[in-house]
Amino acid sequence: MTARRVVAFGGGHGLSASLRALRHCAPELDLDITAVVTVGDDGGSSGRLRAERGGLPPGDLRQALVALAGDHPATRRSAGLFQHRFAAVPAGVPRLGGADPDPAATDDPDRDGAAPSGTDGASAGIDGLAGHAVGNLVLCGLMELLGDPVAALEHAGAMLGTVGRVLPMSRQPVGIEARVRGVDPAAPDEVRTVRGQHQVAVTTGRVESLRLTPAAPAACAEAIEAIMAADWLIFGPGSWYTSVLPHLLVPQLADAIVSTAARRLVTLNLAAEKETLGLSAADHLAALRWYLAELKVDLVLADALAVGDPEPVERAAESLGARLVLAPVAVTDGTPRHDPAALGAALVPVLGADR
Repeated sequence: MTARRVVAFGGGHGLSASLRALRHCAPELDLDITAVVTVGDDGGSSGRLRAERGGLPPGDLRQALVALAGDHPATRRSAGLFQHRFAAVPAGVPRLGGADPDPAATDDPDRDGAAPSGTDGASAGIDGLAGHAVGNLVLCGLMELLGDPVAALEHAGAMLGTVGRVLPMSRQPVGIEARVRGVDPAAPDEVRTVRGQHQVAVTTGRVESLRLTPAAPAACAEAIEAIMAADWLIFGPGSWYTSVLPHLLVPQLADAIVSTAARRLVTLNLAAEKETLGLSAADHLAALRWYLAELKVDLVLADALAVGDPEPVERAAESLGARLVLAPVAVTDGTPRHDPAALGAALVPVLGADR
């Protein structure tokens, strides 16, 4: 049977959850997986490397690579190394590591796992490695050595034995800006421009519009090829304004997403994040149409407990041409996190269905 080609869009922990779920589909479906990753991160380790070295922020790319890492003990150890983050160590104080890091850990405080810019060890004058993930440094070095981020990601994928491919949405880093109402609680109706992925992600106001800088970055050619050859495109879960919607704002990517013969699936989040406080599940779907009016979707996957009353979500899905599928895809400890095994089980009949 010919492999089903799946392209998953996003960044950070949301995309990692989607990729791990696709890995769980492997025993039943022959999937050819490509991750297309946002390149707007400007916080933590990624933000420091982007500011100091130039090039693409590596954190979200690293997370995607680790999510697709092979199961051989050596590649799992390499994946753990990529996730290892240097702790702050005062000058002259020796420190030896302890237990191996968990490559699947997702409890880091920001999208790529480091503290926000200005709060890590380096900025406190302790040491330059503090806060950096090893994988971020490896990717930065590979991009400088090979001169091309796609070649760097292919090499890193070989190091980790990845079962899929990781691509940036653009070979150039982008800025994320939003017009936000109520940034200042004392002026709830005032609209201000919030600049930077990190600041947009943690804003306490209501995001009213989103844009990239530059406004029309060139799409990664290999990502366009993957989209046009795909059987399925998957959007979400993840930070809606800073991980999912940016793909729709890259003109060449948007054209490919609309024109491909692939079917399209949207996986909804389990809870609102700071940047989407006040937005319902139906509002998340409406935002897709707002930023790409021509977008048609085949299926919307959501957790029944997270959705609540399904009727508004069904109507929003229908406005995109989609059918709503409800399934238990959350972890069972009550936290708003997708369970990769449960999400994978829900995806099997969807991705495996014939047209």
